[in-house]
Amino acid sequence: MKQMEVTIMGQSYILGCPEGGEQSLLAAVGNVDREMSAIRDAGKVKARERIAVLAALNLAYALAERPLSASASSAGSVASSGGSTDIDALIRRIDQTLGADGQLL
Repeated sequence: MKQMEVTIMGQSYILGCPEGGEQSLLAAVGNVDREMSAIRDAGKVKARERIAVLAALNLAYALAERPLSASASSAGSVASSGGSTDIDALIRRIDQTLGADGQLL
């Protein structure tokens, strides 16, 4: 596993990345940075943790709203059947992680 240094909302992070996954990781980092920066720049939320949770929810919602391709619909139907449960589980994991040390990543 390769390690890459990335910047999200002005803060540097070292992330693990599988070989060949660099472009996908950079695209994901760009999406997260763009979403978090937009929330911060709107000026209504200041705490990094809250910005991160709102960005995660916005990105998860956008992903859930994407139409499934025909080839992925059968594989995705199981995952999408419990969509709100998956989001609830993600929120719980974020809360547990943030509660443990107060750090975003």
